[in-house]
Amino acid sequence: MKIVRFGDSALLVNFEQRINEAINNQVLSLYHQLQKVKEVTFLIPAYCSLTVGFSAQTSFSAIAEQIEKLTHKNQSTDHNLNTRLIEIPVCYDAPYALDMGEVIQKTGRSQQEIIKAHSETTYKVYMLGFVAGFAYLGSLPKQLFCPRKTEPRKEVLAGSVGLAGLQTGIYPANAPGGWQIIGRTPLPTFNPKADNPTLFKAGDRVKFKSISSSEFKEIEKQVSSNTFNLEEYYG
Repeated sequence: MKIVRFGDSALLVNFEQRINEAINNQVLSLYHQLQKVKEVTFLIPAYCSLTVGFSAQTSFSAIAEQIEKLTHKNQSTDHNLNTRLIEIPVCYDAPYALDMGEVIQKTGRSQQEIIKAHSETTYKVYMLGFVAGFAYLGSLPKQLFCPRKTEPRKEVLAGSVGLAGLQTGIYPANAPGGWQIIGRTPLPTFNPKADNPTLFKAGDRVKFKSISSSEFKEIEKQVSSNTFNLEEYYG
């Protein structure tokens, strides 16, 4: 672990620089521990690092010392990260699966095999980034490895489910992007008007459930008419 300055009132805690669940668990454990430190003003967890903001009344050395102590304590303590399992309905049919044909070609798998492998895996939310509410989910089964598109789209619709390398994710809003789109969910995953605007938090577990086009339209209709219960997601 290495702690470096990150501006006048922030620092960066770098763990081993590779994508690994055990390393990410160290990041999240420290993240939860530092939420209790009053001098900390903000925290941004990533795959293998944690950005820590601190108040002007404290110092880099004081926060760094606390982090060193917490990290040493974490090495001998099994912390409960209080993860949630969130199920996301996804329609993998046309017109929602824009790049299914390309993914079939690049992976050598049939559409049924791709859907089965994608929906049977439980993913971890490693971090949020790119756009507000976008969760990087991993890891994909190796048979679904697929590179990003060579030419990104200018706009990908909110709810689109994509693949990139060994990651998968859901676009929380209309945005440009180059991930391979294999389906779409009718559930909104970002609500800027809510107290907790993002559906996902780092450390959550996510599983996808394959639904038909008719089921997609029915859920979409309920969401549009505010009759679909989103309380469990947005609180």
